[in-house]
Amino acid sequence: MKKTLCVLLLGMLVLSGCSKEAPVSAPASSPEPAAPEAPAIVASEFYTAYTEATDRPVAVMVDNDNSDAWPHAGLTDAYLIYEVPVEGSATRLMALFNQQDTAKIGPVRSSRHYFLDYALEHDAIYTHFGYSPKAMSDIPALGVNNINGVLGTDSGTFWRETKYVGDYHSAFTSMEKIKSTVGAKGYRTAREKAPLHFGETEAVPEGGTAAETVKIPYAGFYSSAFTYDAESGTYKKLMNGNPHTVQEDATLAVKNIVIMQMKTYSLGDGSARINIDTVGSGKGYFVTMGQAVPITWEKAGRSAATVWKNAAGEEITLNPGQTWVMLLPSGVTPQIG
Repeated sequence: MKKTLCVLLLGMLVLSGCSKEAPVSAPASSPEPAAPEAPAIVASEFYTAYTEATDRPVAVMVDNDNSDAWPHAGLTDAYLIYEVPVEGSATRLMALFNQQDTAKIGPVRSSRHYFLDYALEHDAIYTHFGYSPKAMSDIPALGVNNINGVLGTDSGTFWRETKYVGDYHSAFTSMEKIKSTVGAKGYRTAREKAPLHFGETEAVPEGGTAAETVKIPYAGFYSSAFTYDAESGTYKKLMNGNPHTVQEDATLAVKNIVIMQMKTYSLGDGSARINIDTVGSGKGYFVTMGQAVPITWEKAGRSAATVWKNAAGEEITLNPGQTWVMLLPSGVTPQIG
């Protein structure tokens, strides 16, 4: 839906949730340019930003439909990133920031209702550009503090960088603009939840198997993968076998990868949208320092913290650094080796 419809016909938007987006197409097969080999943000900065922060984090929905959404902006500053399936077998990202002054984040995209469960468990202020009908109803029902780019009151939080006529991959924001809107809306800024458990130093998990590469085959036309760099102790991110490029002069260096396998099925609302059973329990993997260990996950309610445990029933400890959480349909097996 073109921007003018979202702005001028707000009544229609409320009914549709700005959900009639162009269909997802397969990513371009041509190789993406390699990310600049600049230093990534060091692990200690992520650890300090999370463990010592007193402000609520900000969660931003980031487009990942196909190559039109790339390269992303701002992901190197996020301490936590969720990659989750949406309709059309594409994925969408939700990046969480705290104590960062990131100048550009995006492209920002619309909400799906199951992302709210993770924004709530982190007590995050949820930033998005439009929403599906179910997300539209769930946001007020669950009391989610949100910033929505298609509403006139929040539209100043975003700007457009249009690449072609009808471009819906073009909305961007910044932490400065988000903080200004948070103040104007009077949202609580003091953090009340800190569900992640980071260790102060790096540790290799016990009972693991080699994890030099991790590939998540979300669809026949799209996969998300990581390759281990023993020198830095981090994983380099790939998309469709090519480097996951970003607009900043920095590289994505992922310290922890958490994979959660979940029941995924049609939402049944007459659209192609899906539902994901985020509440309950299931299996997965924790990958860090070149090792992978099987885990279980548990989430008691939509706003409850997700608890990850190893085979001994002990809650896992994340290494200091950027963490990616990958939701994967239960019938899909990650390729780790």
